[in-house]
Amino acid sequence: MTCKEIMITHEIGLTAKAAAVFVATANEYASQISVEFKNFKINGKSIMGVLSLGAKKGDTIFVTANGLDEAEAVEALAKLGDEPYKESAPPISIR
Repeated sequence: MTCKEIMITHEIGLTAKAAAVFVATANEYASQISVEFKNFKINGKSIMGVLSLGAKKGDTIFVTANGLDEAEAVEALAKLGDEPYKESAPPISIR
């Protein structure tokens, strides 16, 4: 099991477009991926789950992956925040 703490850094938070990119990236991996935020744990491969978190700028989420490619999956999701925010990149970063 691999887990990483990720901080939301963009002004608009983890909105629909950012959540869609997050979920699309998560679905590229075979591992089970979960996201925890404020005592909620959701399937990281579910757009409805990610949107239901309502994570905003400054919030911290915890991404956990379990499976053969768990380390790669968590790194890819965390790396999304290293790129400058565009319509296609989620506003997150590694803390």
